[in-house]
Amino acid sequence: MSEQGFTKRQITYLAFKRFLDIFIAFFAIVILLPFLILVALLILCTSRGPIFFLQRRVGRNNKVFRIIKFRTMRFDAPEIPPSNMTEEQQKALLSNIGGFLRKTSIDELPQFFNIFVGQMSLIGPRPPAAINEDEIINERAKLFPSPNSLRPGLSGYAQTHGRNHEVKQKAELDYYYTKNISFKLDIIIFFLTIRKMFLFEGR
Repeated sequence: MSEQGFTKRQITYLAFKRFLDIFIAFFAIVILLPFLILVALLILCTSRGPIFFLQRRVGRNNKVFRIIKFRTMRFDAPEIPPSNMTEEQQKALLSNIGGFLRKTSIDELPQFFNIFVGQMSLIGPRPPAAINEDEIINERAKLFPSPNSLRPGLSGYAQTHGRNHEVKQKAELDYYYTKNISFKLDIIIFFLTIRKMFLFEGR
C-alpha cells in the first residue's frame, strides 16, 4: 500500500490509465474536430459572447487549472457554480442552444484538451469549482485514499449513479471509485456515460 493509499496493482493501472487518456484524447480530438468546429459556429450564430467557457477548477492534489467547455450560458450570466443555483435559475440563464448542449453533454467535449495535457482523466471524480465548492474538497480530504489525489474526470462514478446528491454523498461515491479504481470499473462507468448521453440524461 502506497502513502496515498493505493495498492501496487492500482498504481500500475494509474500509470496505464494516463497512457490510455493520452491515446483516447488525441484520437477523439482528431476525429471530432469537424464536429467541434460546427458546434462552435452554431454558438457564434445563435448567441453573443465567446465560444468557450473557461472556469478555474480544482484538480489532482488540489492543483487549480482552467477547465474548457462550450459556452451554454448567456454572455452576461454570473459565474456561479451550478451546484449553488436552482434548476430554474440555470435554465433562465441558458443560451439558445445551451439546453441542448447540456442535455447531450456536447458542451463537455472540449475537455478532451484538458485530458490530453494531463489536467484531467477520461474517468475520475468531478473537478469542483475553485470558488464556492470547498465543502466537497474538504469532505474528500477526510477519506483515505482521498479522491483529491486523482485526476478529475470527464465522467465519473458519482455522475453515473444519480443526480443532485448531497455533498457527503458525492464524497462517498467518489471514495468508492478511488478505493476500487480498476480497468473494469472504468469500463463500466464509460458505458454508463454513453447510455446517459443517448438517453439525454445530461444536466
